[in-house]
Amino acid sequence: MREFFMKTIKMLALALVLIGATTAANAATAFLAADDFVGISFWLISMGMLAATAFFFMEQANVGAQWRKCVNVAGLVTGVAFIHYMYMRGVWVETGETPTVYRYVDWLITVPLQLVEFYLILSAVRKVDSNIFWRLLIGALVMLVGGYLGEAGFINPTLGFIIGMAGWIYVLYEIFSGDAGKAAAKSGNKALVTAFGALRMIVTIGWAIYPLGYIFGYLTGGIDANTLNVIYNLADFVNKIAFGLIIWSCAVANSSKR
Repeated sequence: MREFFMKTIKMLALALVLIGATTAANAATAFLAADDFVGISFWLISMGMLAATAFFFMEQANVGAQWRKCVNVAGLVTGVAFIHYMYMRGVWVETGETPTVYRYVDWLITVPLQLVEFYLILSAVRKVDSNIFWRLLIGALVMLVGGYLGEAGFINPTLGFIIGMAGWIYVLYEIFSGDAGKAAAKSGNKALVTAFGALRMIVTIGWAIYPLGYIFGYLTGGIDANTLNVIYNLADFVNKIAFGLIIWSCAVANSSKR
């Protein structure tokens, strides 16, 4: 059974590589200009996401059984982001635009998965309340849906920003002072506490890029679309790949102990 599972994971990683190659081939008529820094940033992060996805799916065989789910979810996050970034790169090169909906489609899948990781890594070392899972998931959806409705013009932009910020603040409360944060502090697992703290910093500092982009890029127009795209791309590179690497590192440390 385990051998079959490993083969399935490897086939999935290979499929992602093939999807990337196919997407690149389909964009053969859309050339990337040497001075197109936005397009270059799209290309770099998409390749980084692909490499991270293959790494996570292959490395899940080297961690303990209770940690494989955590590492696989990290691979799903970067895998989904890779496919979306390849598509956004193609749209950018051909049209010079990246409509808001493309980023939010990616975030609506990857961000909840990332927040659920807090619950998964806690579950790998101790029994935790399943309500933590649902609170983090709901907080993520409130944050993203509020931001999208405001930025897409379905509701007042300021109201959308307030709703999105409320979701983010609730998530921060849960992972710092709520049940998730308390469970991590009481776990007695040094590697977990270190990883949990690093993940919290990404959600706090790394994710602050997005509401700032909403304010200066959309509400006030203080940042042009090109600059904002580069900032978002670089932020996603850290906020998704580094996020997964922290989880992988924690999994390896705990698997070595066992």
